[in-house]
Formats: sequence, structure tokens, C-alpha cells
Amino acid sequence: MGCDRNCGLIAGAVIGAVLAVFGGILMPVGDMIIQKTITKEVVLEEGTTAFKNWVKTGTAVYRQFWIFDVQNPQEVIINSSTIKVKQRGPYTYRVRFLAKENITHDPETNTVSFVQPRGAIFEPSLSSGTENDTFTVLNLAVAAAPYLYPNAFVQVLLNSLIKKSKSSLFQTRTVKELLWGYTDPFLSLVPYTIPTTVGAFFPYNNTADGVYTVFNGKDDVSKVAIIDTYKGKKSIYAVFGAERDLKGIPVYRFILPPEAFASPLQNPDNHCFCVDREVSNNCTFYGVLDISKCKAGKPVFISLPHFLHASPEIAGNIEGLNPNEEEHSTYLDVEPITGFTLQFAKRLQINILVKPSKKIETLKRLNRNYIVPVLWLNETGTIGDEKAEMFKNKVTGKINLLGLIEIVLLSVGVVMFVAFMISYCACRSKKTK
Repeated sequence: MGCDRNCGLIAGAVIGAVLAVFGGILMPVGDMIIQKTITKEVVLEEGTTAFKNWVKTGTAVYRQFWIFDVQNPQEVIINSSTIKVKQRGPYTYRVRFLAKENITHDPETNTVSFVQPRGAIFEPSLSSGTENDTFTVLNLAVAAAPYLYPNAFVQVLLNSLIKKSKSSLFQTRTVKELLWGYTDPFLSLVPYTIPTTVGAFFPYNNTADGVYTVFNGKDDVSKVAIIDTYKGKKSIYAVFGAERDLKGIPVYRFILPPEAFASPLQNPDNHCFCVDREVSNNCTFYGVLDISKCKAGKPVFISLPHFLHASPEIAGNIEGLNPNEEEHSTYLDVEPITGFTLQFAKRLQINILVKPSKKIETLKRLNRNYIVPVLWLNETGTIGDEKAEMFKNKVTGKINLLGLIEIVLLSVGVVMFVAFMISYCACRSKKTK
């Protein structure tokens, strides 16, 4: 009877030890198996689930526009006053609904290159008005004229055309015209062939954006779909911000840091964005990037909305701005196991440089340079509820279940081993006595 009891206690201890060891082994082995399975499906290669969803996204992506409606155009023209603006919007369009094209794989660098066909569909139910709403905005052609043609004699000729076309520094335009293009009356009078259609995003529909080059994740799954280069140049970067919960899925939020828009003195990588030393105060201004080199010389500057993180001197010329991190910062929410971006918000502001000109009447009374905000955009995409549930079931759910099994096996095994060994030792002690 004592032998049977002792044998049973030893057997129980052995079973507990086996369970504990199995639970311990399952931790690295199970994690490795799941990681291998996930990696197989999330890399951007022909035939994977990730590649199919990446080529043509099933998640709706929207681009919201807010227009800066100028309240005191004549005061600015006559007295060089601070520009007073009111934000109007949003005007929402669905974008990125077309499949990627010209996809090429580079196995040596583990990257994929492509172009993104562009299209925009107006969404009235998500907008504050119609595309025909009108606002007082900067005259893009007139503002750019002295910057593109600094020669005094040429500016005299341009001034005559501006006056003849009854154009001014500001104009009234519909949302649709401002965004997608309109025939400019001033440019239409220029006596030689030049493009006469002007718009913040002209041309857009039936064109393509790129070439983008992104990582396929084969050598590092955390880099899946992260942009390596855009049009052959390094892309802007993001830094880790915080851990968050998105529809029950743990994600890492990466944010666009203020350093991305820093002055060349603060961030030497931005030296190429300092084009005009007079406008940038010897390259000390921060918060805006001069991208005129990318826009055929047009004086276009980009910034975060409402000049978030910009030099006070820049925002000081504009009244009516209210920058804040929550509404105006750019971020990506990335699921850390797969590297998938499950939510993002890309927020940028388009500004035009306006400089005084003694030869152009509508500009001759200005006594300072202005970086004038025209509009800002918020492009967003979020994983849908159905896909979030599917993701949790197929990825995070399995990992959580495996983790639970590992802990249960290890805990039960240790408890069984300790309990049976204590009982065995107690029995042996009684027998000895």
C-alpha cells in the first residue's frame, strides 16, 4: 500500500515536471512556429495574403481638405496687414481606391517598387458643403509670378497682363476649382504657350504618383510596406510615440517628429530645403519646408497644419490659426507582430510664398514676405471592424491563446511537481519515524 502511494506520488511529480518542461519548451518553440507562419503570410510577395490586400487596399482611405478663407484681402493689399483667415471644411474625397501598377520586385534589396494611380471621388455625406462652395483665397498664379520671373522688365509686362485680366493677389474660387484646377485669366493672356490651368492638385485624376519603393519584409517583418524611397529619394521618417489599443489590437504609434520640419541648423538633413536665405532668415526658420525645387520653381512650402511646430515669425503674419497636436500631427499605428499599418493620419498644409514687388501693382504695397496657408489636408485610413475581428482571430487571438496555454501548462506542471514531491517527502518522513 505504501509503495503504491509513493509510486503514485512520484508519478504525479513526474507528470507535473513533464507539463512544466513542455510549457517551458512551448514558449520559444510555439512563438517561433507562429512567427514563421506570420512571416510567410505578411511579406509582400506574390501569393501571400498581405500582397493581395496591399496591391488593392480594401480599407477606405479618405482625404479631407480644409480651406483657409481670407477675411481681409484689401487690407493686406493696401496696408500689408496681417492676413486674417477662417478655416472652412472639411471637404472629403475617397482616394487610393485604385490598384497599384508597375509592380517590380528586387530580391537583392528586399524591396518592391510601384506607382499609385490617382483618383478622387467627392463624398458629400462626409463633407461640410458642396464642391461649389466659394472662398476668398490666394491667387496662385499672381503670387508665383515675381518669384518665377525676378527680372524687373518682365515683371512690368506681367503687371500689364494681370491688370488687363482684372486679377489681383486674392481671388474667389470654388473648392473644386482650387483643388483640381481652373483656367487662369492672367496666364491665358501670356503671348506664348504656357500651361494655363492652375490648381493645388492639378493634374490629379488619371495620373499616377510615384515611383514608390517599399520594403517587402522578407528580411525584417517589422519593415513591411515601409517606404524606402519616393521618386528615388529618401522618404520622411517617423519615431515611436506610444503604445495604444486599436479596436482591441495592441499597436505602436509612430509620429512625425518636429525634427522632420526643423531648420538646417537644427537638422542638417534639411539643408536642401533652404532655397531662399532671405525668406528663411539665413536658414534659421523651422516648421516649413521649401519644396519649390520639386514644383518647377513655384514658391510652394509645406508644413504641418496651422503651422504646428513652426517659427513664431512665420505664423505671426497670419491671424486665425490654432495649432494643436491632437488634430494636426501625423502618425501611423503599426501592429508590432506583423508590421501592418492598421491606422494612419497624414496631415500636411500647403502654403505659397508671397514677396513684395515694386513692378506689380497688387504686390507693390507689401512690406514683408508672407508664407500664406492655402489649405491643409488630412488623409486617413483605419482598419474596419470586420477586418479587425478577423485580424484578432487569425493573429493576436492565436498568439494570446498560445500564451495562455504556455502559462497554464507551466503553472499546473510546477504546482503538481511541488505538491506531489512535498507529499512524497512527507510520506517518506512518516515511514522513517
